[in-house]
Amino acid sequence: PSGSEEGLASFTRDSLVLRTADGKERTFDVELALSPKQQAQGLMYRQSLAADAGMLFIYRPSRPIAMWMKNTLIPLDMLFIADDGEIVKVVERTVPLSLATIASDEQVRGVLEINGGTASRLGIRPGDRVIHPAFEVGP
Repeated sequence: PSGSEEGLASFTRDSLVLRTADGKERTFDVELALSPKQQAQGLMYRQSLAADAGMLFIYRPSRPIAMWMKNTLIPLDMLFIADDGEIVKVVERTVPLSLATIASDEQVRGVLEINGGTASRLGIRPGDRVIHPAFEVGP
């Protein structure tokens, strides 16, 4: 790694299912961004991302989230996810290296980052669901 990449966080891998309103399901292999260091780093410095891969940011407690694309080299779609797994906002094809703020506009439990253009290709919209233990609503 170059000097800017030393000391990068490592991530646990998991999988999740995206279920669209028409009942179609697609499985993604994701890395989990749980700690502040992992969340600050995100997908920075990555040259590519597999078509069925992504990064899931999980926030406890839920809160309004603002992200940016600093040091992120690939365009991403960002899916903002409520406590129960419902996608409440989709931001498509974010601009690599941009410092513009991308905000959730409401409290969210998670953000799923996937390759730019994936949400459009798969028809992912607000109201669709992310199925993963982070979004199970228990007693």
